[in-house]
Amino acid sequence: MDALIQIFIMLANTANMLVIIWFIIGLLFSFNVIGRDNTFFAAVHDAIARLFEPVLRPIRRVLPDTGAIDFSPMVLLLLIYAVIIVLESLRPY
Repeated sequence: MDALIQIFIMLANTANMLVIIWFIIGLLFSFNVIGRDNTFFAAVHDAIARLFEPVLRPIRRVLPDTGAIDFSPMVLLLLIYAVIIVLESLRPY
């Protein structure tokens, strides 16, 4: 049971890092630090966006419309952290 909980915690931490990477690449695109013509960063950004879009869509429906700022990745990060806390409390020490 402990190994399974550790695997889920590792997956949650990986998802956390991917959301942060996706957010940072999006900021770099927004401020024209990296152009959209950079195929590597564009491919990474699009792949991560396609991975998390099914999870972010319901969060966006619940959140109020704030205009240009999308708070759904932050809510997703908070939810992932909550899952990690719950999983760590289930681990026997």
